[in-house]
Amino acid sequence: MTGTAPVVIVGGGPAGMVAGLLLARAGVAVTVLEKHADFFRDFRGDTVHPSTLDLFDDIGLLGALLALPHAAIDTMMLDLLGRRYTIATLKHLPVAAPFIAMMPQWDLLDFIAREGRKYRTFDLRMSTEATGLRHDPAGRVDGVTLANGDMLPARLVIAADGRRSVLRDAARLPLDDLGAPMDVLWFRVPMPADLDMTEVPLATIDRGGMVVAIPRGDYWQCAQIIEKGGFAAVKARGIVAFRETIVSIAPGLAAGIDAIRSFDDVKLLSVALDRLTRWWQPGLLAIGDAAHAMSPVGGVGINLAVQDAVAAANILAAPLAAGADPDPLLAQVQDRRWKPTTRMQALQRFAHQRVVEPMLRGEIDHVPLAIRLLDHIPLLRRIPGRMLGLGFGRQHVQSPLAKDFS
Repeated sequence: MTGTAPVVIVGGGPAGMVAGLLLARAGVAVTVLEKHADFFRDFRGDTVHPSTLDLFDDIGLLGALLALPHAAIDTMMLDLLGRRYTIATLKHLPVAAPFIAMMPQWDLLDFIAREGRKYRTFDLRMSTEATGLRHDPAGRVDGVTLANGDMLPARLVIAADGRRSVLRDAARLPLDDLGAPMDVLWFRVPMPADLDMTEVPLATIDRGGMVVAIPRGDYWQCAQIIEKGGFAAVKARGIVAFRETIVSIAPGLAAGIDAIRSFDDVKLLSVALDRLTRWWQPGLLAIGDAAHAMSPVGGVGINLAVQDAVAAANILAAPLAAGADPDPLLAQVQDRRWKPTTRMQALQRFAHQRVVEPMLRGEIDHVPLAIRLLDHIPLLRRIPGRMLGLGFGRQHVQSPLAKDFS
């Protein structure tokens, strides 16, 4: 049965959608399951980095993607203790789009869905929730169970269902929890029509905390960094105190802050930093946040997830299209993505320890030497720019395009 069944991808986030598109382009029958009715969720990130934009250039879709509304940021600035510092530049990167596209993730996912539907081998099922795994008599994963009680057979199951992956739990894949000292509160603040979006930096840190403001045309999608498990205490102080705290950290948000009327307008994102020590078992492969939950630091989560999807397609697409057994190849996906993942997580842990934890304790009382050097010596800004823009272990699309299947 699994020989004629599709590859089933659980999760319609960046990893699952890109993997589905690339496999379908290669002529592989693929079914992507997304439990929600649409992709519209504000807490999803917006930062599409140059490494990801370059992948769309690989498959001839960069121009169409950038025709969608977005803001392009090629220089990273930080307000720290009342002064603005320039800390990174991406202008020098050897890519087609040397900038970060600030694009709502639902627009990105809708775009990938439209492209995927151009291939008859691509099947996207919205409002379809996978709740568990099915196994054959030998113990190999050969399908998923659905919330409606149905079972969907699969030639291979790809778990791309996020940091709270149901499938990785069902498979009992070994998880290494690295810990995270923070959570994130997401909220919207309207942007006045006469205000230049650069008047509010992407990130502001002072003794009162940290606020991120992502420009989305006529509003900012904002995030406040709080202590892990601290949302109850924030709510206990009341919405007025919350608004006052935000404005004290990022005064440029004052004009629109009253749009936050209650804590119904504030969403909690519980931050995790973890990774599976084994991403696979026979019949199953985990990618993206299901394989490694990333901290929001650097906004790199989307991009690592997409790189996982490309690596998986590069390794698996041609053999799957030829009818080969994918199981012997699954470990290769983890091998290719392990070092890039662990290196980026190590940088995020360093940032947690040196920046986030002192900030949460109210111990930020001076500007670190590294920040001052980056601001003073423009050439140095290329180093963090390259790490943010291209990451580690950068992939290019090598999976085939089987035009006969379009």
